[in-house]
Amino acid sequence: MSRILRPAPTILSLFFALSAYAQTDSAQVGPAAGDSVVALTTTAVVPPSELRAEDVDNDPGRHIEVSWTLSESESLGLVDSYEILRSESANGPFVMVGNVAGGTSRFDDGTVRGGVDYYYRIVTHPKGEGTGGESQVVGPARATAQWFHTGRIPLFLGALIIGGGVLFYIAQAKAGKELYIRRIAGLDAVSEAVGRATEMGRPVYYICGIQDMDNVETIAGTTILGRVARLTAEYEADLQVPTSRSLVMVTCREVVKEAYLSVGRPDSYREDNIYYLTDDQFGFVAVVGGKMVREKPAAIFLMGAFYAESLILAETGNSVGAIQIAGTAQPAQLPFFVAACDYALIGEELFAASAYLSREPRQLGSLKGQDLGKAVILFCLSVGVIWQTLYIGFGMRGLGDFARFFVSQ
Repeated sequence: MSRILRPAPTILSLFFALSAYAQTDSAQVGPAAGDSVVALTTTAVVPPSELRAEDVDNDPGRHIEVSWTLSESESLGLVDSYEILRSESANGPFVMVGNVAGGTSRFDDGTVRGGVDYYYRIVTHPKGEGTGGESQVVGPARATAQWFHTGRIPLFLGALIIGGGVLFYIAQAKAGKELYIRRIAGLDAVSEAVGRATEMGRPVYYICGIQDMDNVETIAGTTILGRVARLTAEYEADLQVPTSRSLVMVTCREVVKEAYLSVGRPDSYREDNIYYLTDDQFGFVAVVGGKMVREKPAAIFLMGAFYAESLILAETGNSVGAIQIAGTAQPAQLPFFVAACDYALIGEELFAASAYLSREPRQLGSLKGQDLGKAVILFCLSVGVIWQTLYIGFGMRGLGDFARFFVSQ
């Protein structure tokens, strides 16, 4: 098979070919490109439809929700954003109150005043330069406040159950009915600890934590201090209460003084035994630890809010051979107390100690009522978990599907 050999193009022939191409196509290229640019810069977008403005439910009367159906130009990718305009009159003037990106069909206007009529209009802005589309005016819409938040009905029912339970159990306790409270071993050992200190002739140390009286754990600690002080007054034991806050010192003095008076031993009360050391966390621990090593107390109570100093105090008390009863609601410190102390009140046991020791009807009723509320919440959570498991895992939509599932099994 023969091959046709063509001469290689020269530079001169290429020059003439390019010149001819430029002369024949130059008139076509310019107008075509110009036409396409004009088409892009004069693009007009369609405004959104079905514009709605409605009051937002379950709010204090400060929100109006504006919603619309997306512009038909969205499918062509021509919409850049939607501008929300508002006026107090249907004839304007309208001012911009918001701007949302394309593809958004909802806007929450939270700058309105309650009881005022508002009118809205949406302007669609195209991508690049072009003509926007304006929707029809919608309104009037007025924001009004609702008396009851329907989304908080479960919270309302829970409050009713807990509050009703508290009132019911308070009435039961006042009527003389014995209310059961689970035994707390740490509180049962209070008498044993104070008795041992009396026999050994050593002091009893009571520490209410390192926080001030605005802390609920400190308040719980001072409540238990009253019970311990009554026992030390009866047994004639030496009670030492070092504090790291001046207000806690004053409170503890009043609690101990009242306890000694209640058992008829006001002469045994020593105000100097309840003293203030320092607000500094580790300065307080250093002083208390040194006194523990020197005086070797036979019983130590750590009741209140404790932090990094908890392990230092507990280990120092353990090293001198004291019976230690500790309690705190700080989860990170509980392991140290459990490891180094003889008894530990875990979490809410610290707050329940007051009712446990005093058996006062209002405190007992409050404690039992809260327990009832926790039981109801736990039951609701269990039912919800089981229902969601059946709904998602087995596709059950109602009680009929639930019955058919168990019948088929």
